[in-house]
Order: sequence, then C-alpha cells, then structure tokens
Amino acid sequence: MRMGISVGGGTIDEVVKNVQAAEDAGFSSAWLANIFGIDAMTAAAVAGHATKRIELGTAVVPTYSRHPYYMAQQAMSTQAATGGRFVLGIGLSHQMVIEGMFGLSFAKPFTHMKEHLAVLASLIRTGSASFMGEEFRVNANMSVPGATPCPIMLAALAPKMLALAGSEGDGTITWMTGPKTLRDYTVPRINEAAAKAGRPKPRVVVGLPVAVTTNVAAAREAAGRSFQIYGYLPSYRAMLDREKADGPADVAIVGDESAVGEQLQELRRIGVTDYLAVPFGVDGDGEAIARTRALMVKLAKQ
Repeated sequence: MRMGISVGGGTIDEVVKNVQAAEDAGFSSAWLANIFGIDAMTAAAVAGHATKRIELGTAVVPTYSRHPYYMAQQAMSTQAATGGRFVLGIGLSHQMVIEGMFGLSFAKPFTHMKEHLAVLASLIRTGSASFMGEEFRVNANMSVPGATPCPIMLAALAPKMLALAGSEGDGTITWMTGPKTLRDYTVPRINEAAAKAGRPKPRVVVGLPVAVTTNVAAAREAAGRSFQIYGYLPSYRAMLDREKADGPADVAIVGDESAVGEQLQELRRIGVTDYLAVPFGVDGDGEAIARTRALMVKLAKQ
C-alpha cells in the first residue's frame, strides 16, 4: 500500500513547500483539495516543476464547474508540467454547492458524471471525442505537447458510481469511508466492475483523518469537531451509516504508533492500494501532529 499525504497552503509558494517536504520525506504521493481556495491543478503544475519524483493528485476537482474539454486540457497541461506524475481526481461535489452556490442543476448527478467522464477520458486517452448525450454534445480534438494520458480517478461512493469508476475510470478516491465498508462494499464492487469491463485492477485511494496519540478519547473528540461537516453531507453520511458510525470521529484512525500501524495494515489487507493521510491535531497533546507525521514518514519508506 502506497503512502500519500494531503497537502495544502494559503499560497502557491506554501503548497510547493509542502509538496517538496512530502517528497523529501519519502511519500509516494501528495494530494491537493480543490474547494474554495487555490486551484488544485494549477498548484500541482507549479509543484511539479519544483519536484522530481512524487506523484501529484487532485482530491478532487468538481466536474460541474468545468466543461470536460477544458478539464482534459488543464489536466493534460498539468501532466506535461509534472513530467507525467499527475493523477486527475474528479468528483460531483454536493448538491448544496452545485445548486446553492453555482446555480446549476444537480438533478441527474450520475448521468452528468457518466457523460462528463466519457468525453474527458476520450480526450485524455485518444486526443479526440465524438459524443452526443443528454448534457454534453462534443466533437473536438486536443493535442498538448509533452503530455501523456494521466490516470482518472473518481470520488465514487454510491454503487453506480463505483461501477463507473471501475469500468471506465482508473480507480476511486474515498473519504469518510471506514474499513468495514471498504472491505464489504467498496473494494469488491469496484474490482468486480473493472474485471467485467476488462480493465486493469483499479487503484483504491482511501482518505481518512489520522492522529498518533495515547489520548484516544481526546483524539476522537477533536476529529468530531474538525470534520463534523462531513457527517451532514448526504454522500458521506451514507458511508458513515454503512459503517454504523455516528460520525467522522468513529472512522478516524487514532491511537499510538502500534495501534495506528495495525489499522493501516488492515486497510492493506482489505485491498486499499493507497492511503491518503490527513493528520489532525489533538487537544492536550501538542506532539500529536509531529508523532503522526513521523509515523507516516516511517511507513512511507518501508
């Protein structure tokens, strides 16, 4: 199981510094969120010029805000800028964002994603697309010098989305999805879809909060506060319900070095290919972040 880490920063320079630190520490990948701040692909392209080895991925870029042609164009430009080390992670976002903030329809999210991916994947993999659908009607060519096709990962949680990620994408990036759900639902569904479609075995990138500490109760309380919004967003709430978890605190990876190491080994046994670490602080334990990063670095080098 490859070890990745979430990186961010208030400025592009801070992002680059954090990606460089992740590369120097030995992490396999660095993942950038694309929410309400810096554009993740732009930051990845800049960071690619400042690094040599580390894989750079988006977790994730919303599809509704970008036409698939321009998503492909930017992704391929980022792939060229990083020297072939870019992974495009895409997702639907959430109804409250797409309708409430952007004023777009969220009426047919699966149709939207299926059509968006069809155009996007064709452009990235072949350089052209000829598609007539409900939402997209595209006849276009593309050529980005220096670019090779980049992997396309879907933030897939629901059954149809997992099947799409396996049959037409290169894998999935999950968030707030616990080990029981990964074992009994996520990994089997996406692997089955890929096998039926004759596609390679997909990557399963699992993002979960992590804190190395002896104060487990305080860590879970801190996780509950820091990540509480995800307990209310319907897509993540569905995953927490599958896990029979009350909220994000119950799926966070917490404990001392031995306990956290065992929880990560369990993810490996389940079939997770990449762990995306999201370290968080713990009240009353000022060393938690440092201990967490130290353990992640140690595991990344194994």
